[in-house]
Order: sequence, then structure tokens, then C-alpha cells
Amino acid sequence: PDLVLHHGGNPIPEYNNTSLFPGMYPTLYPYGVGGFEDHSRRAPLSFQYQARYSLNIRDRSFRYHETYMFVVLNILQRRQAHLQTHFAVGKSNFDSVARQLISVSSSTLSSLADHLQQECKLSALTADEQNAFKLLRQVNTMSSCIPGSQACKIFVRNEMHNYYGYFGLPHIFLTFNPNAAHSPMFQVMYGNKSIDLSEHFPRVLSGHERALRLAHDPVAAADFYEFSFKCLFQYLLGWDFENECSIDSGGILGHLRAFYGTTE
Repeated sequence: PDLVLHHGGNPIPEYNNTSLFPGMYPTLYPYGVGGFEDHSRRAPLSFQYQARYSLNIRDRSFRYHETYMFVVLNILQRRQAHLQTHFAVGKSNFDSVARQLISVSSSTLSSLADHLQQECKLSALTADEQNAFKLLRQVNTMSSCIPGSQACKIFVRNEMHNYYGYFGLPHIFLTFNPNAAHSPMFQVMYGNKSIDLSEHFPRVLSGHERALRLAHDPVAAADFYEFSFKCLFQYLLGWDFENECSIDSGGILGHLRAFYGTTE
């Protein structure tokens, strides 16, 4: 049958639009159902949870699609920016800044943003735009929940300092960098059933073919990294992830009181 492509001048909403992804990816949703944020479901399902589920089901069509995971990630990042960004104002200026923020129109902020994006002179701003610009200089943007943002990095740094104050300075700095391209375990996670992990040196494919598989299935690469990280801490360092403490027998370095890790 013919594929009908609709077009128009109004953008399609991303929030609470069940037909968004079935419309964008008819090959992944051949029956036109199963989209995100379907309120007719008996149990509510968040966007993030359903996205994670779609990338881990037995049918790997979602994770193998060329653009699906990038669009999902882009929407998740935008939602974090929309819903997890807050304004912080000094206590002495809170009342006056709050009143002025309410009085600023959206059109003034939009024109001010366009003016700053084009790097025009501040002297060319209108009176309303200058007042809005002075007002925004008194407001700090807090976005510590958005991964990769400067505020998130400051939040992580402050958490490390808190660890130092409570547990003392760390005794070991460890860099953990497992390479999925050279690991037979990743090939098994990818779906290669011909590899025998009981062998001391399992036979694997060429380096070029392993690199292609790594690029083809980044979800399996992420699963491999998480599996390797947990095996390291559980079986070598003796950490119980379920109870969040060291096991009774400890690990190769004794008993761990705490650890802090970040990923790049």
C-alpha cells in the first residue's frame, strides 16, 4: 500500500502524543499502536521506562534502527531541560525579582534571545529588552539534574567533597576502561553463539568486524560496560550492590566503606 505523508505549518507536539512515534517509525510500529504516554494503559508507563524497555526487548529492531535511539535521547534531554531547570535568586531580591519576572512578556524574552543569539550590540536593545536583560543577570539557572551540564558537574564535585568530609580522603583512584571491541563477552551479548567462553582464548572475528558490531549495537556495549563494572566490584572488591555495603569476607583490598564513580 501507498505511504501517505502528511505535512503542515504547525509543529507536532511531543508531550502526551501517543501517535508521535508510530507516525515517525511505521516499520517499528506496523499496527500504529504502542506509542509513548498512552493514558489508556492500566498501569502508567513513563517515557524513559518505555524507551529503555524498547531497547532491551528480544526483537532488536528498535536498537538496530539508525535514528530511533537518537530521537528518543534528544526528547529525553529536552524534557530534562524543560522540567529540571530552575531559577535561583538571592533572598534579599526575591520579592522584587519575582514581581518583575511575572511582568515580562514572552515576546520580549523571545526578541531578547534572538538579539543575543545574533551577537548584536546591547545598545540596540529596546527599553523592555534592557530591563529584561538586567533582570536575567540577577537570576541564576540551576540545572544540576541535566547530565553533562555545567551545573551537573558542580553537583558531582560537591558530592565528592562531601564524601571526603565524611569518609576521609580516598585511598585509591581507579580508572576502569573495558574495551568491548576486544572482548569475547561482548560478542556473546551481541548474539554470536559460536563463541565458547569456557576456552582460554576464544576465537573471535577480525578487528574490523568487531568494530562494526560495536557500532551496530551500542546498547549491547552499554550492557557490557555495566556487567564488567559490577563484576569488578562484586567479585574482586567484594561490594554487595543489593545491600550497598561490603560483603562479610571483603575483597582483594579488604572491606570497602564507600566508593564514588562517574562515567564519561
